Amino acid sequence: MSDETELADDSPNEEDVPEKTKEGASMGAKIGFVFSMVLTSIFLVASLVLVLFWVFMYRGGYAWQENPPKEFNWHPTLMVAGFIFFSGFSMLFYRMMTCCRKIYVKLLHTIFHAFAIACIAIGFLTVWDSHELVNPKIPNFYSLHSWLGLTTMGLFAIQFVVGFFSFLILLCCEGATAACRASLVPTHATFGLITFVMAAATAVTGLTEKALFELKGPLYSEWKSNEAIIINVLGVVIAAAAISITFTLSVPSIRKAPMRMTYHTDL
Repeated sequence: MSDETELADDSPNEEDVPEKTKEGASMGAKIGFVFSMVLTSIFLVASLVLVLFWVFMYRGGYAWQENPPKEFNWHPTLMVAGFIFFSGFSMLFYRMMTCCRKIYVKLLHTIFHAFAIACIAIGFLTVWDSHELVNPKIPNFYSLHSWLGLTTMGLFAIQFVVGFFSFLILLCCEGATAACRASLVPTHATFGLITFVMAAATAVTGLTEKALFELKGPLYSEWKSNEAIIINVLGVVIAAAAISITFTLSVPSIRKAPMRMTYHTDL
């Protein structure tokens, strides 16, 4: 008998792995799953809380068209709420609620994305107004932030339309479209994560742009304003949320860890 055969014979089969080892690995995956979910949720909530704190404490709150500078404050708030908070939790809920019927999970996923779209649309209109209603007008779509933002909004819109028609509308002919919908799941999930990471990058560049415009000289470069620290912390939290949610939804040992032992396989 060759050495390779001997090694193959000596290697443990799945049946040879002790039951306690399997249970320990399963418990470790569940603990990692819960920890990553909680950590990601904290980052998502913290991003929204921090942007609200920043606007109220340092930017003077909110207004509408009668005060364009304060109307602008809706833009970072609503974009963080839409792209980061609602979009992030829509993906987390889809992963967390493994004990529920999938149609209910999909509806909740869609509702959170609908909230995100409303925030994004209003956030876009407020920044447009704040640029157009001042004298002199502020140019639009010239910066890296705006280019990333337009790209991210386009990806988000495509994701929503494809997801809505593929996973909700096509349920009316469930049997005939099951294979098609199943083949779209990996692509939809991957582009969802890409869109979220793009949104985080857009938010961080926007915060940097705002800080450089408003906190000139030593106020920002030498941290002579507490606002500079708040802006930087907000950017770090958004980046951490992007890293955490990517880890949670991508790493197999985390992604496949069940919350409960009961599953509903119906759509």
